[in-house]
Amino acid sequence: MNKILLLPLATLAALLSACVQAQNLDAQRTAMRTAIDNAERGQFDANAAAPLRNHPLYGWLEFSALRRNIDTLPATQAQDFLKRYQGQAVAESFRSAWLPALARRQDWPTLLANWKASNDPGLRCAELNARQATGKADAQWTSDAQSVWRSAGKSLPDGCDPVFAVLASRGGLTPALRWERIDAAADAQQPAVMRAAARGLPAAELAQANDYAAFVDKPDARALNWPKNERSRRIAVDGLQKLAKADPGAAELQLPQYAQALALNAEQQGKVLYEIALWTVASYLPDSARRLAAVPESAYDERLHEWRTREAMARGDWPAALTAIRKMPASQRNDSRWRWFEARLLEKTGKPAEATALYRAAASEPTFHGFLAADKLKQPYNLCPWNPGDSAAAKTAVGHDPALVRAIELFKIERPSWAAREWAEALSRFDDSQRRLAVEVASNNGWFDRAVFALKGPQELRLYNLRFPLHHDDTIRREAARNALDPAWIAAEIRAESIFNPNARSPANAMGLMQVLPATGASVAKSIGLSGYGGASSLYDSDTNIAIGTAYLRQLMDKYNGLPYVTIAAYNAGPTPTARWQSQRPNYDPDFWIETISYKETREYVARVLAFSVIYDWRLNNNALTLSDRMVGKTQGARKAFSCQQTQ
Repeated sequence: MNKILLLPLATLAALLSACVQAQNLDAQRTAMRTAIDNAERGQFDANAAAPLRNHPLYGWLEFSALRRNIDTLPATQAQDFLKRYQGQAVAESFRSAWLPALARRQDWPTLLANWKASNDPGLRCAELNARQATGKADAQWTSDAQSVWRSAGKSLPDGCDPVFAVLASRGGLTPALRWERIDAAADAQQPAVMRAAARGLPAAELAQANDYAAFVDKPDARALNWPKNERSRRIAVDGLQKLAKADPGAAELQLPQYAQALALNAEQQGKVLYEIALWTVASYLPDSARRLAAVPESAYDERLHEWRTREAMARGDWPAALTAIRKMPASQRNDSRWRWFEARLLEKTGKPAEATALYRAAASEPTFHGFLAADKLKQPYNLCPWNPGDSAAAKTAVGHDPALVRAIELFKIERPSWAAREWAEALSRFDDSQRRLAVEVASNNGWFDRAVFALKGPQELRLYNLRFPLHHDDTIRREAARNALDPAWIAAEIRAESIFNPNARSPANAMGLMQVLPATGASVAKSIGLSGYGGASSLYDSDTNIAIGTAYLRQLMDKYNGLPYVTIAAYNAGPTPTARWQSQRPNYDPDFWIETISYKETREYVARVLAFSVIYDWRLNNNALTLSDRMVGKTQGARKAFSCQQTQ
């Protein structure tokens, strides 16, 4: 009798123990989050924080308290912190905050004593100021200061001004060095930096440099009398390229006179013609085809090859679009997207027999266009998941890495920038296998975007369970059914919008899993009678966010005649550009309509969400509605199997 009861009782005890441990961990996280918040408000109490002293994030708690008073912090206290946390991300984060504070109070010896090499120009200039102030401005100092001067064509921090003033006084800022920075700033289209770099030039050169800067600001006829040298030609190209971005028509009108006056060669003219064409075709302006044709083939890159193809597609000039694809370099043309469209254009120009081999090649890839090609050939989708077969011991070892532990704890308490620093520190020591296992550990803890940012190479991209997490599937299924939508589509939207991070917030203030704007959330919640909606903060609740986001998709679907590909475009870009794209290309085939969307972000977003929908259908159901059907809003139809045709 006792033996029969032993196993259930032991199991129950283990479950209770695990539950208690989880509750304790949650309580510790809550306490640490509160302590850090208080420390940032100047309310750090070392005695009250004593129970947290063994917590992995105690260093970040101390960091928060020290940073609060960084400008008056005693050096001994700061150095003690750096010593105790040497080699950890928190120490380097503190150093990056403390060194500028030392520079502000001109404590140069302490700054030098705690200096560590950095690529940050502000910190580099602080160290140079310290060396100069302490009598260490030797030949190496001059070389290091010149290196900072050369480092960028853009503005540098104010702390670099004293460095350059001393450098100039010592004869270290020669006219040649000034011109080097002026040239770089012109290429970066930064006229203010050009003017700043020119100060100190001889009078005649200064006048010429300022005239160059004025031209980059706004081209004018004075340039027709510039010296006919390579610098004048370079600046003219920079200024005309900048003008082309704002007003391609004006740049086109002005180019011939400057080309003649300054003897611009074909390559230089081609750079300007490239920008004129690019900023014309990006809006499908009437002169797009003519301006594209004016660009020398030698000036074409992948971006302009694509735009030449899209422009012809947008006009329905199928032969021209086919020709444009065939002018692409092989590495670009062999992408599944362009193989698909080359095949489609062959069909549209009466050559269907030539399309089959291209469809077959495209269908080998698990992408939007690859899935469409598989539909065309009526064959299974080609998906080859990879199982690395890592041992549990290897995963446990990686999971116990202190930096990774801290990274995950920081993620849990919503300190993403600190978490990313700890993550980077851990990965700097990991080999490829350990990095992959770190992604798995992070995913197991709800930190799903690590799989997007840290997995690389064809083999790791086959880790579909990591790259396509699936959570809240009961809510997704329920809300999808309530709104007569495909649950795989809802999961795909969440993956594209937030990578399943319920606390995601965009610069535009879109919030939660489906990145809903507060105004949209309030409107949709009211329209569907969502009880308990408590304003914008409710969008961080996963169930609420999915309910609102899915209902909003339903509203858009109704507005756009039940067409998911148009709905997805509107979800990303909004109604105004979507209406424009519809009016410009009514009755276009879905694939051509998507490819000719003028916004790169939206164009790629629509294709990505639709492709993700196929993969999430596989995750949810082990098969999938065809992409060709789902793209046009069909929810019933033949479902497709997946098979691995080759190693990817």
